[in-house]
Amino acid sequence: MPYLVAGLVLFFGVHLFSAFRSRAPGKDLRQRLGYAPYMGLYSLVAIAGFVLIIIGYDQARWIGSLYFPPVWGRHVTMALMLPAMIALAAAYLPAGRIKKALKHPMLVAVKLWALGHLIANGEWNSVVLFTSFLAYAVIDRIAVKKRGDNGPAPDAPSSTLGDIGALIIGIGAYLVFVFHLHEWLIGVPVVLKG
Repeated sequence: MPYLVAGLVLFFGVHLFSAFRSRAPGKDLRQRLGYAPYMGLYSLVAIAGFVLIIIGYDQARWIGSLYFPPVWGRHVTMALMLPAMIALAAAYLPAGRIKKALKHPMLVAVKLWALGHLIANGEWNSVVLFTSFLAYAVIDRIAVKKRGDNGPAPDAPSSTLGDIGALIIGIGAYLVFVFHLHEWLIGVPVVLKG
């Protein structure tokens, strides 16, 4: 578990620093270092944290369970993952109605993903991982709201292509992940076979 915790501290430490850093002229570290060096350093720390999270999660796999999830938990998770994938796709596409309604679709996607996986997984490593992501998404949403960043302006033009793209990419990614990638990446099938 130490690698998992260290990875989470690094990964979320750099993300929370960025969320709460001073943006005042002369005090903003990103302005003082320059955009490219700041983002390079930010990326290196985040990637190091992410690698430690992967290693730590795998090493802590057999520690035991904090609770035993309900048998219907897997179905709830699958249901939550579809809107999570659509929200994730919307975060990277031109602002349509989906992005405007969610304001920060990436954070909505992380919340849905983490909550769904907490319902379906009670192992210690899963609880630590998904609780950390859920807490981060809630804290970051509070931080962006406090900064006055409320997502796309309500009167900004809506891109129908952004919405169509989010639906197509989100549904496609969901299907590929559920039926193929989850088992390959995580080692756990989403859809039970046989």
